[in-house]
Amino acid sequence: MSRSPVGNEPFFTSRLFDDPYPHYRRLRQEAPVYYDRASGEVVLTRYADVVTALRHPRLSSRRVAEAGLPLPPPLLWLMRPVSRVLSQQMLFSDPPDHTRLRSLANKGFTPRVVETMRPRVEALAEELLDGVRDRPMLDVVNDYAVWLPILVIAEMLGVPAADRRRFKTWSDDLALFIGGTTLPLPVVLARAARGVTQFRRYFRALIRKRRRGEPGDDLLGALLAAEEQGDKLTEDELLANAMLLLAAGHETTTNLIGNGVYALLRHPDQLEHLRRESGLMESAVEELLRYDSPVQWTGRVTLEDVEIGGHRIRTGQTVAIGLAAANRDPAQFEEPDRLDLGRRPNPHVAFSHGIHYSIGAALARLEGQVALATLLRHYPRIRMAEQPVQWHANFTLRGLKSLRVDTP
Repeated sequence: MSRSPVGNEPFFTSRLFDDPYPHYRRLRQEAPVYYDRASGEVVLTRYADVVTALRHPRLSSRRVAEAGLPLPPPLLWLMRPVSRVLSQQMLFSDPPDHTRLRSLANKGFTPRVVETMRPRVEALAEELLDGVRDRPMLDVVNDYAVWLPILVIAEMLGVPAADRRRFKTWSDDLALFIGGTTLPLPVVLARAARGVTQFRRYFRALIRKRRRGEPGDDLLGALLAAEEQGDKLTEDELLANAMLLLAAGHETTTNLIGNGVYALLRHPDQLEHLRRESGLMESAVEELLRYDSPVQWTGRVTLEDVEIGGHRIRTGQTVAIGLAAANRDPAQFEEPDRLDLGRRPNPHVAFSHGIHYSIGAALARLEGQVALATLLRHYPRIRMAEQPVQWHANFTLRGLKSLRVDTP
């Protein structure tokens, strides 16, 4: 197995935040399966290897939530509540628990169910843009992309409207831990523990309130009904997965919308193509997902020795799986660094692959399509404002801090 192709420098550094793709390309060409001594991870960047890893039955998602436990006592104390919650979420579970947890939530996210929500998502998008109509400049991220998906998923869960804006800070705290950052580990763990604690406290109170009245005809009501049957869902699992659905249900879609608008503004020929051909929106969203993936990395831990890409990976090894690197692999995509809104086929792995394929993929696609269509209808001559472009310091969740546009 190769060592880092950049000498003794760690791979996961702040240089990845602004533009990670040249670094992914170099790694994919020089050492597509390599051990990064700084992170202690085996890093995969080829499409074929990424798909193999995502489908491999001996690579564990649950162990990822437990991988950070060998820590000094003060940090271990901070880590334990976070790890305990993550290990009860379907994202960080293995069969048979993963199968059971996912089956309970899956019914609320089928393409058929999600499509019935289109009018409501369109109405929310209109309301958000109507609320900033008189501004000469729009921040696509903070005025629009942040709020559309969080309002949608909160409504699906039956969270009262007055409470919905409280979740952004808690979700950001947890995203720092899940996504990886250059901040000091004690800071990251403290914020993650704070986010987990606030989420649990809120949902525990909301669930008690719902139990005293009607469970409700929404996703949280369905999870409550499953928990009350006793053999399908524990209360801790209910809390953990309600937290997951709310946090994951908006964080990645915010980045899809923000990254997507930024890519379009930087490729005016493709933006004009999309304006002229409204039927292009579906494939456009798929290409924007591939081109600048909202989720750049996912992780697994090997349960036994496995072979991937011609290399043996030892038992207990953490594996960093490069979703965004795979989405730019020329062995799978012709001219992968070119934005082509009409690209077909487009078998990207922005939503992962295998049993952990994103449960919210259909909802994210719908929100992306509606968000872009509504924005371009409101602002047909939208253009980028002069600004320094800043990305969140997060290796896994790639998204802009802001994106100001002129709206003539």
